[in-house]
Amino acid sequence: MTVLLFAFLLMLLVLGLPLAFCFGSVAIIFMIWQWGPQALFTVATTAFGEWNNFILIAVPLFILMANLLERSGVAEDLYEMMYRWMGPLRGGLAMGTIVICAIFAAMAGISAVATVTMGLIALPSMLKRGYDRLIAVGCVSAGGTLGILIPPSVIMILYASLTGTSVGKLFMGGVFPGILVAVLFMAYIGIRCFIQPHLGPPVSKEERYSWAQKLVSLRAVIAPIILILLVLGVIYFGVCTPTEAAGIGAFGSLVVLFINRRFTWTVFTDSLTRTCRLSAMVMWILLGAKTFSHVYMALGASEMVYNLLSGLEINRWFFVIGMQLILFIMGFFMDPAGIIMICTPVFVPLITRLGFDPIWFGILFTINMELGYVTPPFGFNLFYMKGLAGPMGVSMEDIYRSIVPFVILEILGLAIIMVFPQLAVWLPQRMIGG
Repeated sequence: MTVLLFAFLLMLLVLGLPLAFCFGSVAIIFMIWQWGPQALFTVATTAFGEWNNFILIAVPLFILMANLLERSGVAEDLYEMMYRWMGPLRGGLAMGTIVICAIFAAMAGISAVATVTMGLIALPSMLKRGYDRLIAVGCVSAGGTLGILIPPSVIMILYASLTGTSVGKLFMGGVFPGILVAVLFMAYIGIRCFIQPHLGPPVSKEERYSWAQKLVSLRAVIAPIILILLVLGVIYFGVCTPTEAAGIGAFGSLVVLFINRRFTWTVFTDSLTRTCRLSAMVMWILLGAKTFSHVYMALGASEMVYNLLSGLEINRWFFVIGMQLILFIMGFFMDPAGIIMICTPVFVPLITRLGFDPIWFGILFTINMELGYVTPPFGFNLFYMKGLAGPMGVSMEDIYRSIVPFVILEILGLAIIMVFPQLAVWLPQRMIGG
């Protein structure tokens, strides 16, 4: 039955059906087959239970926060500040782009915001100043992925809702790994441009700024830092739940929109419309996946998989490494949300029974989803970059080549966190409240 269940699911995925229909239709077919039409009430109860889940209210709020920030002018101000401070360094604009992507990641829970925004602002600036196109395109594509690892993260919320883990602890668990991956990116760019200066030349002396002008530009980080400290601080100190923190973040981004004089009714309504569309898509996918998970558990598939693997008498670390390989390969062909829906019901119960921390595994899972955004042929960020960089003469082959060293660095970061799990669990263990 387990083989048939996943065979049907795989067939529908290959046919290109939307994820919600893939999960939901397979679940309904097997419900009727195994337990008759009376079992369909499970779909209704699952919808009621999941769509009223307090945790999931954070999803549209963080998406709204991202949409408002995208139009607030914060990115332009941050880039100007970074340009003044890091422009004179070899590779400084590329390293600064990573920094801005990390800051944006800490304000928005999705990858697309930083990728598209930096693709519009930083990429033309780097190419104009003679940066190697592979360095320029690669740093934007890879930097954008930090949006799902550095909290807040919509992907982490989905993982938590499916596994019953704490969203707040997952958020805190992503802080140091996110910083680690960002530092690896910056170190690579800095070392590479130091050895090969032509890849990332410093800006000319005529374009450099005085210390007074540099200090004035620092005001650009005030609003982002306040917003980040508000959202993550209230979660860490147990003042608010992640959902309440998301509300604070959404309101704060609206305030930033007013402060920067970017508020218009068109911007506001467009942000709300995009938020509703993306949130509705997430909720339908979640319903289908959760129903599929109920069927999967009811058929005893989870117990069967555990018994099968435990009977192999292999070191438990081989299972973890094997799971990472599976997630990495799936990232080549599937949407990260779909991978989460398929794999969490199978992997997380097994991980827990093997004695591993589900928070730590959740961070490893999220890093693999990061890789899914930049691995060909279907990495979302690669297609964003094609749309943005194509008119500048950047080919799809260039985009694929540009991401290779950054994928290797993310895999290195994944390995470091596997070897040193305290990087992911130290901060959650010291949270005030769950």
